[in-house]
Amino acid sequence: METDAECLQACQLHGKSMEDVLSLIHEWKTKSYNGKYFEMFAVVNDADIVGSISLYEHSPSVASVGVEIFADHRRKGYAADAMRLLLKYAMEKGYKIIQQQIRTDNVASIRLHEKLGFETDGYVYVNQKGHDILLYLKAL
Repeated sequence: METDAECLQACQLHGKSMEDVLSLIHEWKTKSYNGKYFEMFAVVNDADIVGSISLYEHSPSVASVGVEIFADHRRKGYAADAMRLLLKYAMEKGYKIIQQQIRTDNVASIRLHEKLGFETDGYVYVNQKGHDILLYLKAL
């Protein structure tokens, strides 16, 4: 059976050395990123890791949730289930709003967020990487 690090390296962190993957896992365990609260979770089906999901604090009342399901496991409901659980967890931690930046060409993510009750004003923004994105918000 693959270790978590081997699974992440093969399925999500392509091109990263094992040392880099282990360093990231160590950083995730600190629950901090850029001086803000950050927590990473594995999305599992039975004993298999099928993706990851994170919670990142922007302010004491606003956070974002990032979910990635590995290609072989998409379109099986894992992302929606993981998001529902993490939205509940975020509310329990005291967050009031979840904000998401979603690339305009990521139709699957847009559909997922709309299905979960996120709203957008439809205005297209350009993110720091130069990609067109929509800002989605959900009150908890």
